[in-house]
Amino acid sequence: QVQLVESGGGSVQAGGSLRLSCAASGRIFGQYDVGWFRQAPGKVRDLVAAVRWSGTSTYYADSVKGRFSISKDNAKNTVYLQMNSLKPEDTAVYYCAANILSTMTAGYWGQGTQVTVSS
Repeated sequence: QVQLVESGGGSVQAGGSLRLSCAASGRIFGQYDVGWFRQAPGKVRDLVAAVRWSGTSTYYADSVKGRFSISKDNAKNTVYLQMNSLKPEDTAVYYCAANILSTMTAGYWGQGTQVTVSS
């Protein structure tokens, strides 16, 4: 049974930073790619950042390149998303995910955490 629990969301002004954390239970870090999706009101859920199960490569959506950074700590079974230079358009519910199947779906999901960026 895989469980993903996010934390670290909140409200911040434009230009600020937040770090999201996702604690995983179950043996996923050595098996699955993990990452973060987001969904804004009225929009589809899509992939923001991901890291290979081996840790050898990462993916970033064009909209966040240079501002967001994904990392994972296998010993702690935790994946992080450091978000810098936040913009109002980054406002969304952010979901931790494992076993990423495409830029729009994954096999396992967290419950989501709200990030709100005000101008």
